[in-house]
Amino acid sequence: MPRRVAALWPFRPTVRYGRNVAEALRLETVGGIVMLAATLAALLWANSPWSDAYRDLQKLEISPHWLQLGHMDLQHWASGGLLAVFFFIAGLELREELTHGELRDPRDAALPVIAACAGVALPALIFLAVSAGEPGAARGWAVPTATDIAFALAVLAVTFSACPAPLRAFLLTLAVVDDLIAIAIIALFYTEHLSALPLLTGVALVAVYGVLQWRGVRSPWIYVPLAVLAWYFVHKSGVHATVAGVALGMLTSSRETPGPRRTNAEQADHVLRPFSAGVCVPLFAFLSAGVTLNASSLGAVATDRIALGVIAGLVIGKFVGVLGGAWAAVRFGLATLGEELHWREIAGVAMLAGVGFTVSLLIGGLAYTDPAQFERVTTAVLIASLIASAGATIVFRRRMRARARAEVAAGTPDR
Repeated sequence: MPRRVAALWPFRPTVRYGRNVAEALRLETVGGIVMLAATLAALLWANSPWSDAYRDLQKLEISPHWLQLGHMDLQHWASGGLLAVFFFIAGLELREELTHGELRDPRDAALPVIAACAGVALPALIFLAVSAGEPGAARGWAVPTATDIAFALAVLAVTFSACPAPLRAFLLTLAVVDDLIAIAIIALFYTEHLSALPLLTGVALVAVYGVLQWRGVRSPWIYVPLAVLAWYFVHKSGVHATVAGVALGMLTSSRETPGPRRTNAEQADHVLRPFSAGVCVPLFAFLSAGVTLNASSLGAVATDRIALGVIAGLVIGKFVGVLGGAWAAVRFGLATLGEELHWREIAGVAMLAGVGFTVSLLIGGLAYTDPAQFERVTTAVLIASLIASAGATIVFRRRMRARARAEVAAGTPDR
């Protein structure tokens, strides 16, 4: 594969951006580990003699009549409520990238953006090709298009401790763009019934939130009720409520403040990111990942073309799409690859992009209402994420050894 290397890495992050990225990486890495523990706990419980209690917990309905939200069990609250906080953080990250990060300069943004777009399109096409002919299969075309940033960063931190900063920035930007595409897909393709009045009310509340942010209002006592009401009305409209989360996050002001005070975006991130990474996403994983794992269930996955399409899309489609998109961007002069990056490391990130999990499970739940089909899809997402993690680990371990040998050779005096 040809390699085109610029004299210098073209992206010059600000000090503030570097600080925020470093904090995000630390918290998301810990969040990935917590989410992994929650997933393992769910799998153990769901495959224990007390599995019925786990299913009862998933279906425990909490929907006061005065809220008029319909039948909302714990699984629905996790996917529609807790994940709204997760997507609020994604909106903050996107705003940060647009204001201070790679996305502020179109040429610097080209590499991860093109890679992310190709990494969404190819998995969808592979899924449709593998699952073609299965009744209702097309509903799940978006399941293998998402990358789970928490799991991906956790794997990267554990397996590639010597990871260069530009590679981390590439992965983070790739995942942020991936999340934005995912939320657009959810809004456009997974909204079945649209109620105009609640939607207009939700949009108006989001607009009021944005105006107050623009005017520099800082009080959380104003923003929290506005955000909750916006979530409520967007949910009532039929649009998935996580859309409200990402919209509010993107409208949160990152305008610099006098003195050492945090910006509104920094303060929101400081307060909510630990809650998202340590509570919201792990609880969603715990309530969604508890599938039955035995010879019969694994055999059902192996013969289900929808599940096989998910695995092929995440493992093959993400790898080829992200790596191929990045290569095409460099090959045709749309982007450059810095000195600190190597194609084998980009290949590792491309493999790591196949760790779908959070958003893949969310879309799977929206696409397939049949519990048996959703369980097969969930099992497929877990299998694909495990394969992608293992493949990325092998690539990164080899790169660490190669870098260590290069450093030793560079430090050896000529004889």
